[in-house]
Amino acid sequence: MAHRHNDRAWRTGVALLIAVTLLAAGIAAAKDPEARAQAIAAQLRCPVCQNESVADSPSELAAQMRTLIRAKVAAGETDQQIVDYFVSKYGEWILLEPPRRGPLWIVWLAPAVALLGGAYLAFAYLRRSMVGREVGTLKR
Repeated sequence: MAHRHNDRAWRTGVALLIAVTLLAAGIAAAKDPEARAQAIAAQLRCPVCQNESVADSPSELAAQMRTLIRAKVAAGETDQQIVDYFVSKYGEWILLEPPRRGPLWIVWLAPAVALLGGAYLAFAYLRRSMVGREVGTLKR
């Protein structure tokens, strides 16, 4: 009985430690507006550069966008509100990773389907060639 009590106390202590750690990490992340601004800028495509994030782009427009993102973070806007602002201004093209909804889900599934289809065709070909060899061996 005492062993069961110690085990329960140990599990409770570990769960409490994990919860406090996650809470502290969340508070630290919330307090660092520059890290938030950088993470938001990394989600957005630079309108001037090809397939480069606003965070990584050296263009003047990207610098202006980073400044605006920092101002919006300082004003207390949520990450989603800031991203939505840029989507309303530039369209969904501005997102480096397009949302997985509507007809765009085909873009996300096509590589997996092609890979599985290719694996199936390779397996079927190898199986047929093995069966053909076995039949040829039996006829001799």
